[in-house]
Amino acid sequence: MPIFTGGAEQNDGPAALAVGGGNVGSQLTQLLQAQEIVPGSDVGYQLCKTILLYHPLGKILARAPITRAQTKLRDLSCSVIGEKRILEQFNNEWTATGRIGATVLLHQLCSLSRTYGIATIGVGERGKDPSTPLDTARIAEADLFFNVWDPLNTSGSLVFNQDPNSPDFMKPTQPLRVQGQLWHPSRVFVKLNDDPIYIEWTNSAFGFVGQSVYQAALYPLKTFVNSMVTDDMVVKKVGLLVAKMVAPGSFIDNIMVTMFGWKRGQLKDAVGGQVLSIGITEDVQSLNLQNLEAPFKQARTDAIENIASAVGMPASIISHEAFNKGLAEGSEDAKKEAAYLDYIRQDMNPAYAFMDKIVMRKAWTKEFYETLKVDYPALRSKPFVTWLHECMGAFKATWPNLLVEPDSEKSKTQDVKMKAAIAAMEVAIPNLDPENLANAWEWFAANVNEMPDLFAGKLVIDVNALETHLESKAAQAEAAADAETQETKPEPFSKAS
Repeated sequence: MPIFTGGAEQNDGPAALAVGGGNVGSQLTQLLQAQEIVPGSDVGYQLCKTILLYHPLGKILARAPITRAQTKLRDLSCSVIGEKRILEQFNNEWTATGRIGATVLLHQLCSLSRTYGIATIGVGERGKDPSTPLDTARIAEADLFFNVWDPLNTSGSLVFNQDPNSPDFMKPTQPLRVQGQLWHPSRVFVKLNDDPIYIEWTNSAFGFVGQSVYQAALYPLKTFVNSMVTDDMVVKKVGLLVAKMVAPGSFIDNIMVTMFGWKRGQLKDAVGGQVLSIGITEDVQSLNLQNLEAPFKQARTDAIENIASAVGMPASIISHEAFNKGLAEGSEDAKKEAAYLDYIRQDMNPAYAFMDKIVMRKAWTKEFYETLKVDYPALRSKPFVTWLHECMGAFKATWPNLLVEPDSEKSKTQDVKMKAAIAAMEVAIPNLDPENLANAWEWFAANVNEMPDLFAGKLVIDVNALETHLESKAAQAEAAADAETQETKPEPFSKAS
């Protein structure tokens, strides 16, 4: 049982209290409350794993930025015939990739790279040697699988060349080995967290590579754990009652001991709605912890801000403040978060591009192309390879804006745009010929349809029919004007007889 020694609790012997088959605090407490951890201490592979698994902020630092960056899916476009069906086929294959989805695979890759400093994703084919190049022409028929590796799986092969004159200087270009198995470079993508530093060994990643997000934040992470110890102490002591009782005389027998024990028991068991009787000179108070609030709150806030500064991310992500405010307000914290997450997205783009090429080949097959030609006869004369490369060249993926305006602000903005469009049409209508006037109405309809908060339905205009109508109307007006001119034209003077 724990023994109180005046400052700390100690476990009585080697058999400590066990929870789930392990000692309470046997990993996180020993590592993060160790006296050896000082500012500038290094982190190894096992310590990074321990922080990820057991520290309350471990998963937030490693995974929260990736999760928030992926909250909104990319906006896809492919400006070719049959775009809608082509993108639907791509999305279906993207969701089915690796049986868990390409988004989840990329989340694992980027999260592990933040945890250890480097991570790798590999594309294998069942029944084929991974040391051979990835045959992109056979991806549609291949039985692919995807593995995400941490640096322990690839240790020894991702050290990076330190020769400044080498073309491979500080680049992940050498062949990859996973527990002795060689993987061809075309089958793998290596993701770094931060840039590698020349001849600076990263213990958590076993190479001269990127750094873990826990590297610079190790000491404030330890401070945060100590604040949790204070939390636990306050919770235990906040219900403590202090009873000021009249001390008995010098002579205390068993009857007096029993009486004082009975009074304490009555105080402990008393609840609301009951009446407790105490002496006139006696008093009962709760333990006063009021003076702890300000310094403890400031210490916790400073620890979070120090961690955020060390990692280079907004403190609001760590403290979850933005979950209450949201990114729709356009507040300064929201703008900082959006700017940071935009950087995270840019950092993930090469990994997404690697996966896009595989999913395109897997989704846009010859069989799919044959079904597409049934609905779009214009494609029947085009070879499959030509069509495939046209689709791959036209494919674009952009990240949507993270800052979303409230509906009230959207309506105000759209109202201003609507008034500007109406003013432009009022100026243009009297001065345009039928063809350009029809184009102007098409422009007006397109702008109106971009304002869903003002109008429930879409404005559809047949430009050809409108142009024909305007030309007919103009011709009728011209004919009517000519007729009116003829009617009002004076008769010529006749010669006098």
